[in-house]
Amino acid sequence: MKWISRIFIYSRALLLVLLVATSPSASAVTGALPWPDFVERFVAGYFEQHPEFAADAGRHEYDGRLPDWSAAGLRNTENWLEAQRVQALAYPDQALTPQQRFERDYLVAVVGKQLFWRRQVGTPYKNPLFYSRALDPNLYVNRAYAPLPVRMQAFLNYADNVPQAAAHIRANLALPLPRSFIDIGKTVFGGMAKFYQTDAKAAFADVADTALQQRFGQTVPKAVQAMLDLVTWLEQQRATATEDFALGAQRFAQMLKETEGVDIPLPHLEQMGRADLQRNLTALRQACGLYAPGETTAECVAKAEAHKPADGAVAAANRQLQQLKAFVAERHLLSIPGDEDAVVAPSPAYARWNLAYIDIPGPFERNLPSIYYVAPPDPAWTVEEQAAYVPGEANLLFVSAHEVWPGHFLQHLHAHRAGSPLGRLFTSYAFSEGWAHYVEELIWEAGYSHGDPETHIGQLLNALLRNVRFLSAIGLHTQGMTVEQAEHMFREHAFRDPGNARQQAARGTFDPAYLNYTLGKLLIRQLRDDWTAKRGGKAAWPAFHDAFLSYGAPPIAMVRKAMMEAGAKR
Repeated sequence: MKWISRIFIYSRALLLVLLVATSPSASAVTGALPWPDFVERFVAGYFEQHPEFAADAGRHEYDGRLPDWSAAGLRNTENWLEAQRVQALAYPDQALTPQQRFERDYLVAVVGKQLFWRRQVGTPYKNPLFYSRALDPNLYVNRAYAPLPVRMQAFLNYADNVPQAAAHIRANLALPLPRSFIDIGKTVFGGMAKFYQTDAKAAFADVADTALQQRFGQTVPKAVQAMLDLVTWLEQQRATATEDFALGAQRFAQMLKETEGVDIPLPHLEQMGRADLQRNLTALRQACGLYAPGETTAECVAKAEAHKPADGAVAAANRQLQQLKAFVAERHLLSIPGDEDAVVAPSPAYARWNLAYIDIPGPFERNLPSIYYVAPPDPAWTVEEQAAYVPGEANLLFVSAHEVWPGHFLQHLHAHRAGSPLGRLFTSYAFSEGWAHYVEELIWEAGYSHGDPETHIGQLLNALLRNVRFLSAIGLHTQGMTVEQAEHMFREHAFRDPGNARQQAARGTFDPAYLNYTLGKLLIRQLRDDWTAKRGGKAAWPAFHDAFLSYGAPPIAMVRKAMMEAGAKR
């Protein structure tokens, strides 16, 4: 495809000229440290700036700490990131091996992405979701990395920091806020309060240490109140809420360049998304002709979605994981580099704004399971909406493939064994979600369920969901599309139930990059076709998958350049 030539990482040489020329200290940095030492220092500094990231990665000396979200703290982090970019770019090509040059560009991409969201979009000052990952206490409650009293101590240290963090969040968020941002903030912060009161209390109830239990009784109620006060404050802003969430065409295009190294004109980008949508709608009509002949596509989808897991979504997902893992191994789709596993659980309350996600222990953890979370319906919905929210058996199968085998979980098994610490720690949105979406279609192509049309419908429903995310992101942020119009598109073209459609449309306002599911899939499929063209075609897919995942999860454009250049030299 011609558009693949438009994919690139910003010219490192140009950025070097611009940054080094304006930094009097940059020339002194060149060669000051051997490159591996510089990477080690960068990671250590990043952990200090983002202690919750370090703790989640398995560096538990950072347990309980939260980032400095004061105005000065936010500026300090931005300045530190900028300094790291300048210093990394001061290492010339000739001073580095090819692997080190790739690693340098990986580091620059990591920093550039974060600076874009902080400086160009101002996410800390607009979007409550900016704070959600760092505030997530699930690490201490449900990840058994240490004895329960040790994790309780870490959780209480975390809870001690919550009131100040909440005060900073309130001070940082600039009014007025978009209505959907208020809603997601209430979901996250209100869910946190509920998690502290219920999940955490239950998890640590059996700890016999009296001092810890007394401290829990003193500390946690303050954290709960801080989150509830934040929820109350957000609700008070509803009277002045706006619909002013759009990035605009220029910043949307800049987002793709700065965060994924992709430069595709927006009309061409939209054309790609519509073409993939039509491809999947055509396949859905064909599958429905076999599964429900004579019925409309909507009736066919309703029939498939009515086939709910008899034992519930969590139990069904557990069963599906065993089947999917066996299929991946039997068909040798790619290697499974370890014996780690994943279990399924209901999502915590603060994370129920999307159907499913997986919590994967970081690269410094050992012998811990990942947890694949599936959200129950919102109890505030009608009985009919709650029933419709639970996915059909075939639909859920491909959610399980996306999250675990051979999706996010298997990708992280490879990433945790990457040769670079950057590959083990840092993830591109399009790489990670693109891979997880790509493998949904991969297992169907590889023969899962032997061509069963209901199974194919499940795969296509997941593909159509991502197609509509792609088009909604463009529409919401560059074309004046309303949330209601996006919701209608999720119902009409992705066949989503009302509750799911509302969630997905709202997500597009505060997560404009959720087009990366389809974008990443398309980039991976194109790279696969190009790389395997002279290596045996489909027979070379397993080798392609292992090679692709060996890089960690940098922007796909970087991986494409490295893999195609390596192939050209053979």
